[in-house]
Amino acid sequence: MSTVLKTYNLNKKYGSKLVSNNISLTINRGDIYGFVGKNGAGKTTLMRQVLGMAFPTDGIIQLFDGEPLDLARRKIGSLIEAPAVYKKCSAYENMKRFAFLCNSSDKQIKDILDYVGLGNTGNKTAGQFSLGMRQRLGIAIALLGNPEFLILDEPINGLDPTGIIEIRDLILRLNRDKGITFMVSSHLLEELSKIATCYGFISEGRLIEEVTAKELAEKCSDRVKIELDNPEKAISLLSNSVPQDMIHLHEGIIYIDTGLDRTGEFNKMLVKNGVTVKQICLHSIKLEDYFLRKVGV
Repeated sequence: MSTVLKTYNLNKKYGSKLVSNNISLTINRGDIYGFVGKNGAGKTTLMRQVLGMAFPTDGIIQLFDGEPLDLARRKIGSLIEAPAVYKKCSAYENMKRFAFLCNSSDKQIKDILDYVGLGNTGNKTAGQFSLGMRQRLGIAIALLGNPEFLILDEPINGLDPTGIIEIRDLILRLNRDKGITFMVSSHLLEELSKIATCYGFISEGRLIEEVTAKELAEKCSDRVKIELDNPEKAISLLSNSVPQDMIHLHEGIIYIDTGLDRTGEFNKMLVKNGVTVKQICLHSIKLEDYFLRKVGV
């Protein structure tokens, strides 16, 4: 499969602080890659390195299956931290100022503004825009030059529900209609789950897991939850009838990823062998709970 971004053992130090810690990640063409981590986890630092705004201490960045970085970065649009817009200028005037960098025509400017829903804002200045409108203007600017890959840093942070829906729908349309690959950072997993096709979880500068949307849904789906008095003995007993990699122990509670219709059988077997079962039931994990477990909260 064609890749848009691969990093190999990427490290970034500021003084003695390791902000990117041995990060190796992969984004395939067509992905909407949700880059998930708490504030300060290292998301922005990694994105800045990919864009050439910061340089790795060591490691490798590969773009578009190994194209030279200076050429490959011309295929990337970005919105890092906050939109850099001229608040006293209209949407069109803002676009015109940035269009000089990539020789975009007036037609392309107007087409992009129409596409992001800002085509009818007239002389209204960016300083009068809502935060959601400014974010859409930032994305419009990033679309100049017809990028194949968009990197968006916390694009829904601070938005009201309407603004979140607008940005979310815009990302989905750009991915579907124009085939643009996305890397979208956020600490809001529930919102990312509505658009992402895969995820990378980062904590304290380390990439702790990459997972597809399908795999994440399976990890958070219904499972058997058993509270009991002797989890070690119970795991030994359960592994005789359930694959061991389907059995997980977390804070003294056993979770089984299979056998949803076998709770009675599990209960009978455990009790028969001297294990006191306090509760056995079906349980699903919320996406935010999964995230918090991953980052060690």
